[in-house]
This record gives sequence, structure tokens and C-alpha cells, in this order.
Amino acid sequence: MKEKVVLAYSGGLDTSIIIPWLKENYNAEIVAVCVDVGQDEDMSEVEVKAIKSGAAKAYIEDCKEEFVSEYIYKGIKAGAIYENKYLLGTSFARPLMAKKLVEVAHKEGAKYICHGCTGKGNDQVRFEVGIAAIDPSIKIIAPWRMWDIKSREDAIDYAKSKGVEVAATKEKIYSRDQNIFHISHEGGELENPENEHNPDDIYMMTTPLDKVKDKASYVEIYFEQGIPKKINDEEMSPVEIISYLNKIGGENGIGVIDLLENRLVGMKSRGVYETPGGTILFNAHKELEYLTLDRDTLQYKQIIAHKYSQLVYDGLWFSTLKESLDAFVDTTQKTVTGSVKLKLYKGNIMIAGMKSPFALYDESISSFGDSDMYDHKDAEGFINLFSLPFKIKSNMKAKSEVGAI
Repeated sequence: MKEKVVLAYSGGLDTSIIIPWLKENYNAEIVAVCVDVGQDEDMSEVEVKAIKSGAAKAYIEDCKEEFVSEYIYKGIKAGAIYENKYLLGTSFARPLMAKKLVEVAHKEGAKYICHGCTGKGNDQVRFEVGIAAIDPSIKIIAPWRMWDIKSREDAIDYAKSKGVEVAATKEKIYSRDQNIFHISHEGGELENPENEHNPDDIYMMTTPLDKVKDKASYVEIYFEQGIPKKINDEEMSPVEIISYLNKIGGENGIGVIDLLENRLVGMKSRGVYETPGGTILFNAHKELEYLTLDRDTLQYKQIIAHKYSQLVYDGLWFSTLKESLDAFVDTTQKTVTGSVKLKLYKGNIMIAGMKSPFALYDESISSFGDSDMYDHKDAEGFINLFSLPFKIKSNMKAKSEVGAI
């Protein structure tokens, strides 16, 4: 009986050529698994393509709702942005995909999982660490670390030699990863940081700034305990919320970053990322936290966000530390309930009002007028105590200078 190999399949260049390569080198039965996290593709066509390319069976796993509610929303609550720019669209998807691959492997009795990640990228780590965290007995096949194909140009030539149809060409050589949250673009002229990226050639979710409408859009988002629930007073599902914000954000040129990032494997890489809806959500959530969290909690949470983003980026979604940080984050979110209104205009996001039943801002206290809870005279004693260490230091310095004369 042939061994079964579960293949993380997207229908793109890399995973399409892996099917004939696996059959040649392993004489295995290929079970293709496409985890649908909103790639904006016809999944029935992806399934047909997998079988046509040589897979014995193909699974299409619709995980869009789970992806948004259990992965993206956790990242938004944590405020996780890698290196202050990258909203982790690809990073959030990989642990979910790893989990689904293991589930299918168990169902099919497969001992092997294969992925199409390159040997230079982060995704190989994310997939393999995620799989190991769930079932360390499963063996990994990583063709890009094994075969003679050295570039995407080589991969295109191999696809042609095997009669595998792929959308990539040597002229349009971008490596793209898309889901409902974002799309990333890498490769081609982007590999030279001296080159300005061309929006007309690259963007797929976002209108270039020179083509956006000359009128602002407004959107109001309602959160319950840090989780978005309504848009403009209309209750929506997680997928509906992301989809709506992607549309309005994309129309206003929101959420594009040109990032030179530090990869986990030790090199820098450049990519252009489009995350219109996610950028809006992160900004709205952050503004609501300014309104509802006390200073110490807010500032410590910002420290946690930095570590959280690195854990997710590094593929450590199932680590004890990340799960522990989730517990901390959930505690901070108990009062992050309320509405945030944002103004979107030519790539910019501006706060246009917010309210919460748990607001820590009190106009009667913070205004310049009188307040029963705040006496201006109290500030004098506070300043005397607050400045005491500086007075002591200054006196000590003066005495030491006199002694030195």
C-alpha cells in the first residue's frame, strides 16, 4: 500500500508543482488540503486543479469564520503588530492551517505532511512548529529544502515540463499570499529596496492614493470586550465585518505598508502588504483602549503586544507563553466595550468620536472648570512629593561640589 502524504495545497505555483514531484520521488498517494481562509478564489476550481495535477483526493476546508474569530480577533485584542508595521496577516493563518493539516492526516491515516514553503522564509517554521505542537510523530516533507529547483523561474519551467497550469509568469513574478485579512506581495523588483513599488502593478485590495475619491468616508465600529460586533449599528458576523471594512478601507487607500522586515531565519526581506479592514480595526480598537484602560494597564499591555507579535510571527501560536498572554489580554478587555467612529480619507484614519459605558475619561474632572473630585490646591502637595527625589539629588550634588573645593 502506498504511503499517504497530506499536502498543504493552494493551487499556486509552488504547491502545484509539488504534486508531480512527490509522485516521482515518493511514489505516494497525495491528499491535497486547501484551507480556505478567504483567498478570494473559486475553491471548486482549486479542487479540480489538485486532482488534475495528480492528487488522489482533495479537501477544501472552509475556515474563514474560525480564522477571523479565533485568530485575527485575538491579535487585534492583543494589539499585535510586528515591528510596528506588519499586521501579521500571513502569520495568523499558518497555525490554523497546521491544525487542519494534522486533522486531515489523522483522518486519512497519513504519516507525512508536505508544504511548499521556501527554505528562506518564515512559513516553513510556522507550519512545522505548529504541526509538531499538535502531533510530533508526523514527519515533514519540505521540497524547497530538497529539490534542484532554485528559483521561481525554475519552478515555472518545471510546471511547463509537467503540463501543470500556473498563473505566475516570469514577467509577473510576485509571490503573493492572500486571505480575508490581507494580501502580501514579494519578489520581482521589490527585492531591490532602491525601487519604489508600483501601486498599479501590485495592489489588489486597495485603490492607489492618486485614484481614491476626493471625499471622506465615515465608519462606526462597536466592540464588546475588545471584539467587533457591529458596523454602523448593524450587527455582522466576523467575516462580514472584515469584508465590509476591506471594501471601505480599500476604496479610501487605507492599509498599505512597504515593509523591510527582519525574518525569523536571520535575513531581511521586503514586501508590500495590503490590510485595509485590519488597519481600520486595529486603529479603532486602540482608540477605544485609550478611553477605557487605566494608564498602567494600557502601557503594560503595549509591552505585551510587542512580545505577542513576535511569538505569532515566529510561529509560536500554540506556545504556553502565547496562551498565557491571551489570558492576560482577555482580562484587560473586560471593559473595552463601546463605539468608535473613524474618518477615512486618502490613506489616513482619523478619530471622529467614541463612547463607552466604561469610559475612564470624565469631562467634569478633566475640563478646566471646577470639579468636586479634584482640587487644584492638591497639586502642590503632589508636586512636592513627586519632585522630592530630584531635590535630594540636587542637594547631594551641591554638597559634594562644596566638599571638593
